[in-house]
Amino acid sequence: MEDYLQDCRAALQESRPLHVVLGNEACDLDSVVSALALAFYLAKTTEAEEVFVPVLNIKRSELPLRGDIVFFLQKVHIPESILIFRDEIDLHALHQAGQLTLILVDHHILPKSDTALEEAVAEVLDHRPIEQKHCPPCHVSVELVGSCATLVTERILQGAPEILDRQTAALLHGTIILDCVNMDLKIGKATPKDSKYVEKLEALFPDLPKRNDIFDSLQKAKFDISGLTTEQMLRKDQKTIYRQGIKVAISAVYMDLEAFLERSNLLADLHAFCQAHSYDVLVAMTIFFNTHNEPVRQLAIFCPHVALRTTICGVLECSHSPPLKLTPASSTHPNLHAYLQGNTQVSRKKLLPLLQEALSVYFESMKIPSGQPETADVSREQVDKELDRASNSLISGLSQDEEDPPLPPTPMNSLVDECPLDQGLPKLSAEAVFEKCSQISLSQSTTASLSKK
Repeated sequence: MEDYLQDCRAALQESRPLHVVLGNEACDLDSVVSALALAFYLAKTTEAEEVFVPVLNIKRSELPLRGDIVFFLQKVHIPESILIFRDEIDLHALHQAGQLTLILVDHHILPKSDTALEEAVAEVLDHRPIEQKHCPPCHVSVELVGSCATLVTERILQGAPEILDRQTAALLHGTIILDCVNMDLKIGKATPKDSKYVEKLEALFPDLPKRNDIFDSLQKAKFDISGLTTEQMLRKDQKTIYRQGIKVAISAVYMDLEAFLERSNLLADLHAFCQAHSYDVLVAMTIFFNTHNEPVRQLAIFCPHVALRTTICGVLECSHSPPLKLTPASSTHPNLHAYLQGNTQVSRKKLLPLLQEALSVYFESMKIPSGQPETADVSREQVDKELDRASNSLISGLSQDEEDPPLPPTPMNSLVDECPLDQGLPKLSAEAVFEKCSQISLSQSTTASLSKK
């Protein structure tokens, strides 16, 4: 694999047609491994003059945010330096020059910014339900399995099993196991085909890591934030809402709030983060398990605008649907309010509509024309008055800032509540994994207490 990837980098320096195998924008482990393995297979089984290049659909600088990918590539001895990232190849220039053929793997819809590239798409290999209105008019192979790596493994073993080496097999094997939650039948993510090809890989390479070992290590790597800067930590699992000129970032941070607030130069880092991305508000939801394996959630609201910060904090403190049960936590940082969240069942997904409601209250209380936010102070009485007038219903839809879209969250592909084939394969984040773990932990605690009785 290393020699092949080195040849791919060399091919970028030449002016020649390229077949680019492109993973999705989320660039999760499944997308990366599927692109690498499929491109490797096509290069080994197609005429020599055609060059197949796998491309990771993120900037190189974003790779550290994906701890499981960094960990796994190191484990199978693939240097990051020989990988090709989206900011290292100009697909649009290649297309305009008539030198691009595109193969989409682990997705079948290009974003608006890449609409012009649809003409170059020659093949699609995906494991999500197809959207006929947006799917490119080309050869499309879609099957609803737990991992796209399963479909790539099938292609290799049916087409040219002799090219499969242990390194490539290890990549495919670990990815399928991670995506299918260690092939746990109770979770329901793995399909018979996923199980079939994991077993085939294990039969061909008996020295592959044990399933539990590789699953546990990859799951741990996903949540590992050691070594990340504050900015990287905030961007690792981030969502954005944008309304009437106000832009709010909501980041899941997997550590204790006290430890987060004690980071050196935190205030300067928060200011720099907000200024760099034009955020008016930053909400950090810290998440971790305590020594009793109980989930703990905490909130930090950073906002230099006094009126806006007061309104948001007021809405969250007074919320009854759902109740957050917030308790103020000590914070020496100006412009930052910190809370312990008593209701650990309120995830970020449930917090987002409350923040939308807070923006509505803010605009109403300040009588601000659209796109012209002010920074004048507002009293708690005003906030309470507007809260009474505001609807308690959840505000549907999240308005994304199209000019500066948020970094796609690192998908976590695990721990789902039902079989994904019911509604198609779900898009999961680290937050979804934590929420499922929280439910499991609470369920176990309840069962234990009942058994004692």
